Amino acid sequence: MRSLDMYRRAVGSHALNWYADPYTGDWDELNDKGWAYLRREMLEEPATSIRLSELPSTSGYDFIYRGRLLDVYGLDATSAVSFFLPTEYMEEHGPGRVRELALELAAALPLNSGHAGLCFNFPESVLGTLDAISDLSFRHPGLDIPGVHFTSLSIGTAVNGVHWLNFLGQPVLRELEGAAGLRARLRSPGTTVQELNGERVVVTLGAWPEAGDTELGHTLPAYRELARVLEPWLHLGCFSQESLRRWERRFLD
Repeated sequence: MRSLDMYRRAVGSHALNWYADPYTGDWDELNDKGWAYLRREMLEEPATSIRLSELPSTSGYDFIYRGRLLDVYGLDATSAVSFFLPTEYMEEHGPGRVRELALELAAALPLNSGHAGLCFNFPESVLGTLDAISDLSFRHPGLDIPGVHFTSLSIGTAVNGVHWLNFLGQPVLRELEGAAGLRARLRSPGTTVQELNGERVVVTLGAWPEAGDTELGHTLPAYRELARVLEPWLHLGCFSQESLRRWERRFLD
C-alpha cells in the first residue's frame, strides 16, 4: 500500500480511474468507495488479486498485484506487484525521474528481485497478441513481455530476466558475493551497481532503457553480459512453446 501511494503521488490522482473486482473481474469506477474497498481487501486478504487501470480498454497507467500464500501455493510461488507507466511519462520527465521512482517503490517492498524497463504492454485478455508481436519481440530484445514472462506461481526467488534496472536481493546477491562480486563481473561502459538498504543492489544498464534492434546490429551487449552473469539464477524454460523458450534465452544464445 505504501508503494501504491507513492506511485499515485508520482503519476497524479487522475491516472488510475478503474479497478477490476478481485472476485468477479468486472470493472468498476475507482471512487472513494472503491478505494476504501481495495485498501481493506489488500490489508485483510493478502492473497488477493488487484488490477487498477487508467481505462479498462487500454494499457497506460496500470497497477497489478498478485498475492500468494506460500503454505498454499508452495515455495516456488511468490507475491508479485507491477507498476506501469506510458512511454510519454519518461519522455516528459526523463529517465532519471523514472529510475528515482523505481527506487522509491522498491524501498518499501520486501523483494527478492525486481526490474524496470521497456515492455510490450497490452491487456492479457486480448487473444492473438503474442503471435502479433512475435517478430518484434526478437528484433527488439530490450522489450519485455510482462504477464507472460513473469510467472509468480513458479519463479520463487529466481530472477525474471534482464532489464534496464535490475533489483537483486537475497539469496541471489549472496551467491554472487554481493555488490563487489557483481562489479568484478560487469565491465560494460554505462553499467553501474548501486548498493541499497536491506542487503540489496540495483544494476543499471545505461542512462536510458534500450529496445535494441537486431536488424541494425544493436544487440545490447550490456544486457547480454548481465544475462551471462545471472544465468544460473534466471527463471527460464517455463513455457511449452518453442518460440517463447527461445525468447526467454534471447540474451544467452
